[in-house]
Amino acid sequence: MIESLLRERRALLSGHFLLSSGLHSGQYVQCARLFENSRDGERIGAALARLAPPAAQVVVSPALGGILPGYETARALGTPFLFTERSGGEMELRREFRVEPGQKALIVEDVLTTGRSTREVAETVSLRGAVPIGVLSVIDRGGGKDTGLPARSLLSLPLETFAPENCPLCARGLPLEKPGSRAMSAPPRPREKETEC
Repeated sequence: MIESLLRERRALLSGHFLLSSGLHSGQYVQCARLFENSRDGERIGAALARLAPPAAQVVVSPALGGILPGYETARALGTPFLFTERSGGEMELRREFRVEPGQKALIVEDVLTTGRSTREVAETVSLRGAVPIGVLSVIDRGGGKDTGLPARSLLSLPLETFAPENCPLCARGLPLEKPGSRAMSAPPRPREKETEC
């Protein structure tokens, strides 16, 4: 299912990409494209839920990429859904989200590359007393082994990555793109004048 959706939605991009991990790659999975059709998103969530440990009591995902698969998985499981956000470089539960002491937390990601965001989510919920019990992802680029938790994915898609200093794409002078949720800084947009309601 995921492989055909990747093709249909043209979600596997080729070029020279800066990944959220800081690594470079000649391929990028634009997983959000798989959720453009809400029925597809529902099917992906149901497929992830079938891989979930039965003990899961809450689904937690990192913003931004993990929100759609996490929400759809939680909906299929009938559990609450929370997401973490970065603030000052640290992963946090915001928006009054809370986990309960001892609550079994399932972490759901869109794409696993290095496992860093997953480890940060696990640490965030652990510090608040929850117990991370596993990781699910739509696609595993190879980071599932580095999460420190049991990890399962709908599709294993090992795509080559490079440290910036060893990147053959940089050596060839190809322009670097950053399509993910931690995009390269853009100049701030001017604020519009606020009006009262």
